[in-house]
Amino acid sequence: MSSFDWDKDYSIEELLQSVIAIKEFPNHLAKVITPLKEEDFEKTYRDGGWNIRQIIHHLSDSHLNGYMRTKHTIFQDAESHQAYDQDKWNSFKDSNFHHEASFMILLGIHQRWSLLLLECLKEPELQLAKSLTHSDGIRKVSLAQLIALYAWHGAHHLEQIKQALH
Repeated sequence: MSSFDWDKDYSIEELLQSVIAIKEFPNHLAKVITPLKEEDFEKTYRDGGWNIRQIIHHLSDSHLNGYMRTKHTIFQDAESHQAYDQDKWNSFKDSNFHHEASFMILLGIHQRWSLLLLECLKEPELQLAKSLTHSDGIRKVSLAQLIALYAWHGAHHLEQIKQALH
């Protein structure tokens, strides 16, 4: 899957499709992981890469952070957001915990997140102009970019899971 395009301008229609992708992501993930056996969760998409279980935990961590970044951007005009080291987060013991806990987090957060984003798209002139400063301190990230980024992010990791299974 290609890299996320930070320079693209997103139309309302594309953003609506991204919100739908965010809303539906847990359903797509469930279709892929429900039939798996326990040993399948140890498979990786590449040598040295995260296994399927770790990818699911990463998605939970990342999308919780994404939801909070979205809320900060909308309600607090956040100038920056808290960075986190995804590799360190995914190397701790809880990344070996059963995947169901993180899947349940994804179910809940994606329901709330998609409703929040749909409400924002009702006032695009007001909401989509909001942004935050990326943790690198260089890049301004608009709400539109956040929406598109996390739709892309879920699809990106879902493809990695599918690759690990083939």
